[in-house]
Amino acid sequence: MSGRLVDIHPRELNFIFEVKKQSTCSVHLTNLSDQYVAFKVKTTSPKKYCVRPNVGLIKPNSTCDFIVTMQAQKSAPDDMQCKDKFLIQHTIVPYGTAEEEITSGMFVKDGDKYIEETKLRVVLTSPPHSPMLLPVDGILKHEQPSIDTSVPKDKLQSRAENLPSSQTLVKNIKDAKIISHTEDHILPNVVEDVKSVPARKDKLKPDKDKDFKPDTYDESRQVKDVEETKLKFTNDIEELKSKMTALDSKLIEAQDTISKLKEERSSTIHEKEILKQELVTLRRKTGTRKVQVGFPPLFVCMVALISLIVGFLLRA
Repeated sequence: MSGRLVDIHPRELNFIFEVKKQSTCSVHLTNLSDQYVAFKVKTTSPKKYCVRPNVGLIKPNSTCDFIVTMQAQKSAPDDMQCKDKFLIQHTIVPYGTAEEEITSGMFVKDGDKYIEETKLRVVLTSPPHSPMLLPVDGILKHEQPSIDTSVPKDKLQSRAENLPSSQTLVKNIKDAKIISHTEDHILPNVVEDVKSVPARKDKLKPDKDKDFKPDTYDESRQVKDVEETKLKFTNDIEELKSKMTALDSKLIEAQDTISKLKEERSSTIHEKEILKQELVTLRRKTGTRKVQVGFPPLFVCMVALISLIVGFLLRA
C-alpha cells in the first residue's frame, strides 16, 4: 500500500521529569485516508506508563488524541536519558466499524493484511526553576524581620536639654569663689551644689540597657512560630499532593480495568456472532436431512396400487 494512513504529532514523547510526580504527554493522530482506521498503542514499559485510550478508531479524514501518563518515579535516571519506546499500530477496518468491535486480533500480521507501525522514543526534560528559589552566592536568601533598636532621638534630646551646660557650671564656680571672699560661710554650700551637678547628670542619663533594650526573646519566639507554621503548611501540602497522586493512580487503574472490560466485551460479542452463524448453518443442514428421509405419500400410493393390480392378476 502506498502512502501513510495516519500522521502523528509529535514524533517524540516529551515528559517534564520531577521526582515523585506524574507527568503527561498528548499525541495527536490524523487519518490521511478515506477509510476507517483502527490504532493500538504499545510500550516497552507497561507498568511505568498509562495510555488513555490505548485502542481507538479514527474515521476518514478525522483526528484523534490519546494521552500518555508517566507514573511518579522515586529517582531520576542517569543523565536524564530514557530508553523507553512506544509503538503505534494502524490498520484499515471495514466501513462503519464501531470502537467496541476493535480487538487485538486486528493488529496481527496475517497474509496480505497491511499494518502500519510507528515508533516513538521518550525524552525527559528538567522542570524550569523559579527565580524565587535560586541561591545567592550558593546560599538561599531569606528575608528576616527587621528589628528597630534605635532610641527615639526626641526623647534623648529632651533629657539632654535638662542637663546643665559646662559654661553654666563654670560660671557657678566663679560666682562661688567671688562670694567666698565676702561670705566664707556660704562656700561649703556652693561646693556641695557644684558636686551635686554631676550626680544629677548621671541620674538624667538615659538607661539604654533598661528602657530601650529590645525584647529579643519575644521577637525570636515570633520568628520561630512563623517558621513552625510554614513547616506545618509545607508538610500539609506534601501530604495532600501524595494523596492526590495516590487517587490519580487508582483512577488510572480503574480506567485501565474499564478498557480491558470493554475489550473483553467486544471479543465476547464477536464470538457470540460467530456462534450464531454456526448455529444457523447447523439448522439448515438438519432441515435438509429431514426432507430427504422417507418416501413421498404419492409414491407410496402408487406402489400400493401397482401391488394390488399385480396380486389380482396373479390370482386370476
